[in-house]
Amino acid sequence: MDQSISLPAFSENYVDGTWRGDRARTTQVVDPASGDVISEQALAGIEDVHDAVSAANRLHASGRLGGMRPVERSRMLHRAAFFILEHREEIATTITLEQGKPLFEARAEVDGAARFFEYYGNLAESLSGRSIPLGRDYVDFVEMEPRGVVAHIIPWNYPFEMTARSLAPALATGNPSVIKTPELAPLSNLWYAHAAEHAGFPAGSVNLLCGHGSVAGAALASHPLVALVVFTGSVPTGVSVAHAAAENTVPTVLELGGKSAAVVFPDADLARVATDMRYGIFYNAGQTCSAMSRVIVHESRLDELLDLSASLATSLQVSAGITQTTERLGMGALVSADHRDSVQGMVDRAERDGARVVVGGRAPSGRGAFMEPTVVFAPDPSLEIAQEEVFGPVLTVLSYRDDGEAISIANGTRFGLVGGVYTTDIERALRTSRALRGGQIYVNEWFAGGVETPFGGTGQSGMGREKGLEGMMNYVQTKNIAIRL
Repeated sequence: MDQSISLPAFSENYVDGTWRGDRARTTQVVDPASGDVISEQALAGIEDVHDAVSAANRLHASGRLGGMRPVERSRMLHRAAFFILEHREEIATTITLEQGKPLFEARAEVDGAARFFEYYGNLAESLSGRSIPLGRDYVDFVEMEPRGVVAHIIPWNYPFEMTARSLAPALATGNPSVIKTPELAPLSNLWYAHAAEHAGFPAGSVNLLCGHGSVAGAALASHPLVALVVFTGSVPTGVSVAHAAAENTVPTVLELGGKSAAVVFPDADLARVATDMRYGIFYNAGQTCSAMSRVIVHESRLDELLDLSASLATSLQVSAGITQTTERLGMGALVSADHRDSVQGMVDRAERDGARVVVGGRAPSGRGAFMEPTVVFAPDPSLEIAQEEVFGPVLTVLSYRDDGEAISIANGTRFGLVGGVYTTDIERALRTSRALRGGQIYVNEWFAGGVETPFGGTGQSGMGREKGLEGMMNYVQTKNIAIRL
């Protein structure tokens, strides 16, 4: 760790361009690799939520953000991106210490966040309305208007990048934002206040609140002045957020859980599959909604794939993320000891229910919220381990006999976020991609795509799309103006 980088002993919330916080109401931020308290963060209450939303709404009503020329917002977004990259090391170190992932992964997260500001900065000037011909006696046109105050409720697994994913398009289209940061990993988000000030955004454009979901999150989702709620997290919490927003007839964008499957056909390149397993399930210790949490492999290649996945899992060096400065076969801690215990509990139940733990499945001895990279073979696709999201470094392997069975197993959960297909047969790849239920299907490369490609789920994986042009459309509403000449 760079000893010149230190975390503040106490961090405040950011409302209407000023820092505020009550030292009598705080939460401890813990390094999951050591269990040490690294900072205290002021907790926001209902009154803080109201003040932040009111400040954002005043800015929206003034037109200072939404009414400026798009090129000005574009330039501010680019300045914010440059600021983030200039402070890459400080932000990445903060992410690693509060969340547990390796430092090289945290640096990639910072780069990804900056990319969102660059991409939507470029798109800010391209969004336009259209003219509709109604004959010579009318002039009719469509405008795209900012919605108003956007509430962002952020998860802890990618605390910095997930904020950028929704904040950048919201600002690009002129919407002031209130961000509810995750209690377990709130510190990196505070850099967005500095980035907004550096970029020249008006006070009230970016407001940051750390609070418990049952208090600050609930107050934000149900606030009558909020115009859009963007939430990433668990299915039960997402349902609660949607209900609260619906009481005010406010739309929501929900990215919820996943139990995504890679279907591996007999002709697949298993070396390619193994490489993708490293990033698909063991990156960020498996704490990724779109993780490759299931591999459904043809029975003729089951043993080969199990051997490859076991070799991969045992090759990963599990250690404190702050020591992992360069990309290698390493994995950090899970976000907390409680979460690690939940993951291990699912593996224990799977083994009791008839699944075979091929490798891993236990917490290493010593301090820290660590978990062994784990591979489980599930003989029955109805087992909990094959149906429910683990959100940890646990790969579930299943086998099939024919294409129809593979698709049935892949589509046999309540989720539908992403999916994968591995084959050299393009016809089979397209046919299977169309048959799989999910918002994004990867062919021969897990996580293929980028900021430019729309992302979101079906079923209980959520509603709406983020990223790409489709993601930008969440933050505008259509107005038609018809003029009788």
